[in-house]
Amino acid sequence: MRLISYIFETKGLVTVPKPFNIPIPQFIHSLSTNQTLFFVPNPRIIFQLLKHCLTLSQLNQIHAQVITNALSQNKSLLGALLCSCISTNNLSYARFLFVNYSCPSSSTFLCNLMIQAYSKIPNSQESFNVFHQMLAIGRPMLEIPDKYTFTFVITACSRNPTMVAYGKNVHGLVIKYGCESNIYVGNSLVNMYTIFRKIQDAHRVFDEMPKRDVVTWTSLVRGYANTGNLVTAHKLFDKMPERNDVSWAVIIAGYVGSGRYNDALRHFNEMLSDDKVKPNEAILVCVLSACAHLGALDQGKWVHVYIDKHGVPQSSNISTALIDMYAKCGRIDSAYLIFSRMSKRDVLTWTSLISGLSMHGLGKDSLQVFFQMLAEGINPDNISLLGVLIGCSHSGLVEDGCFIFYNMERLWGIVPKIEHYGCLIDLLGRAGKLERAFEVVKRMPIEPDAVIWRALLSACRIHGNVNFGERILDHIAQLDSSSQGEGYVLLSNLYASLGQWDKVTGLRNAMNMGGYEFRPGCSWIEIHGVMHEFLAADRLHPQIEEIHDKLNEVLKIITIYGGYVPNTKQVLFDLIEEEKEQALSWHSEKLAVAFGLLNTEAQTPIRIVKNLRICEDCHSSMKAISLVFHKEIVVRDRSRFHTFRGGNCTCTDFW
Repeated sequence: MRLISYIFETKGLVTVPKPFNIPIPQFIHSLSTNQTLFFVPNPRIIFQLLKHCLTLSQLNQIHAQVITNALSQNKSLLGALLCSCISTNNLSYARFLFVNYSCPSSSTFLCNLMIQAYSKIPNSQESFNVFHQMLAIGRPMLEIPDKYTFTFVITACSRNPTMVAYGKNVHGLVIKYGCESNIYVGNSLVNMYTIFRKIQDAHRVFDEMPKRDVVTWTSLVRGYANTGNLVTAHKLFDKMPERNDVSWAVIIAGYVGSGRYNDALRHFNEMLSDDKVKPNEAILVCVLSACAHLGALDQGKWVHVYIDKHGVPQSSNISTALIDMYAKCGRIDSAYLIFSRMSKRDVLTWTSLISGLSMHGLGKDSLQVFFQMLAEGINPDNISLLGVLIGCSHSGLVEDGCFIFYNMERLWGIVPKIEHYGCLIDLLGRAGKLERAFEVVKRMPIEPDAVIWRALLSACRIHGNVNFGERILDHIAQLDSSSQGEGYVLLSNLYASLGQWDKVTGLRNAMNMGGYEFRPGCSWIEIHGVMHEFLAADRLHPQIEEIHDKLNEVLKIITIYGGYVPNTKQVLFDLIEEEKEQALSWHSEKLAVAFGLLNTEAQTPIRIVKNLRICEDCHSSMKAISLVFHKEIVVRDRSRFHTFRGGNCTCTDFW
């Protein structure tokens, strides 16, 4: 009677005994307009009504009919009511029905409905509360948990990162109740353990399963890929008896997440040879990301054509990935074109364009797009603000950058993270405001990391401030050894640029004794859809002799006609001038440019991606090559783009 009183008191419903003689859609309309409800004694009719039910008000009225027509004992009707509540996202009302319904008992089926509904909500405890009711002593009316119960409870555990121990206890109950051989329960266990990064437990469940399907294999492959064990993930993937688009997405995403972009593209091309599988949105986004990181413009354009040709909906994720790919491949014009054609934009697409413009040194354009985003009522997130701060840093927009940084929390409710502080310090340091930047570091509410100190040290190198650089190195020395190496390189470069070779030697000896390992300079160039990799002083490329001959020829020509003078301050060792010039000649980006000149048409731009910051000598040589050979050269180093045309660079020598 409690429930009857609740419905009639809150809704003021009136029932009139009339036959049900109008179509269901019309009857549903009468409910939505608060008209008098007809007397409906037939459960079959109520089931049909529930299928068309859209609102909580309609549910209330149909539920009233269930009660007033003595259908309360019908568990199927209660289940249908719960399903309607869940499908219309009225979980609180579903819980009310489940707890207070006049039916004297609740079945496993009804409990499972509630557990499943709550399992879809991250960090919800309600699934476990209902599960505990099923296991509670003194509730003999409840049936025992079944395979569906455990599947839903384990799924709920997977959504809560703190439930590792609880999940293992549930696994024990699975064995106790004899459900361990069920494939759906096994799949949920494998998935749960991989999410918890308990990969050995996941593999143990996998091995003990009497039957596996593509979901089982894919879950285990995902587990190994997410923990960085691509070798085992690849072996399992090769053994899969069947693959679908999800399993391909998992292995490709694993390679992208581990920075193995060429392997990701290789697997994508392999997938395309399988007529049974078509790339889904996740695969296309991952492949575009791989193209973006490699600067593989031709392959990225091919993926774009594929999307258009096959009518793949350009969702926010696809559009954002395309903008990012074109921007990182040096085609900011194409990135902007995609952005301008979008009918609906969210913060992700705005951020992608802002970051792309910043990478190209177009700080003013980045600011303009940022303010346009604000004008359209879209609030920035921390990544948007990071992108616009980088643009200010690369363009020397000190006042604009400082205004945005110091108003982040007041205007947009975003507390600056260490990445934002890094941008501010880099902005001030590049502008020569070293003392001011150092004050920011000392007053940071966050402990400065290696990135912060290296940003300051890099500014010292740019402005030739040795004393300040040595002070910074003292702070870097207090960090873990993995963070110290690059700081030593920056200071060594600073000493070398000032000709202080004794200090360079001492620092290099300290670096050798410390066992520091450094990444060699590496550059990539795409020719006819194939990526070619060059290391500094490379001797392994099949065309290396031709490349060396071409590079020597180019350097002689630009020295005579392009005004190029080797900047031997970039060499870290006290060699004679001729040896220094030779050492500069074999930088990886110079080898890539020579290879590009050998293998591209006169009007085709050369596009290079480098893993380190481009040095001043290579920067000067690229400007001279673009002038003398009338060749556009685009270099993406680890922080920004340099586009060389007619002897000039878009960075205006500010990088």
